[in-house]
Amino acid sequence: MTKPLENRKPLQDRLALVTGASRGIGAETAIALAKAGAHVILTARTEGGLTEVEEKIHQAGGTASIAPLDLMNPDQIDGLAQHVAGRWGKLDILVLNAGQLGTLSPLSHTPLKDWERVMAVNLTAPFRFLRAFDGLLRQSDKGRVIGISSSVATQPRAYWGPYAASKAALENLLDCYADEVANITPVRVAVVNPGATRTNMRKSAFPGENPETLKTADVVARSLVDLLVQDFETRQRLSVTQKA
Repeated sequence: MTKPLENRKPLQDRLALVTGASRGIGAETAIALAKAGAHVILTARTEGGLTEVEEKIHQAGGTASIAPLDLMNPDQIDGLAQHVAGRWGKLDILVLNAGQLGTLSPLSHTPLKDWERVMAVNLTAPFRFLRAFDGLLRQSDKGRVIGISSSVATQPRAYWGPYAASKAALENLLDCYADEVANITPVRVAVVNPGATRTNMRKSAFPGENPETLKTADVVARSLVDLLVQDFETRQRLSVTQKA
């Protein structure tokens, strides 16, 4: 039964997929999307974390499905796309949030395995998601892709080489995809820089920082959902600066 218009939520009947949804910004984004009415597919490596987020969504009256997968195994992304195609036939919102910081060190000291893992998770996996889900995004009347980036993508700093390079490449990848589909589909693409946020990744990068001085991940999530509700121009950039 269709809900009365006055009771409908802004993302009612939308299908969203969030990568890295077991904690931090990804988890809070998934919860916020569900509160706005979307059914959310939660992906991450840790099934336990995904189950906890799914339970929070259900307790709040939302709906979600979990899809554990390892971004180091890109074939799993293609399998997930096939499953989504068979069950739903479209995807309205793709949030590319999962990320690896790697080891902060001089480039000359960076282990090759660290470089490869950062690039695999931060760049190759988003490419595989775009490649696998492009057809499903085109089936939506309002397909949206959000990539979570960082200030170091445009303002690189010493010792952040692999992470900064991966985020700069991600932004370019998303802009290329945005231009490819802009004139032939309703799909729109945005890049979000969450800024300094109280997450485990931030704690690893800045261990001496007082976390109480940082905004929480739910602030970023609300900003992201607010963006999705709007009819934004493709290749949009959003930096989240507010702290509450």
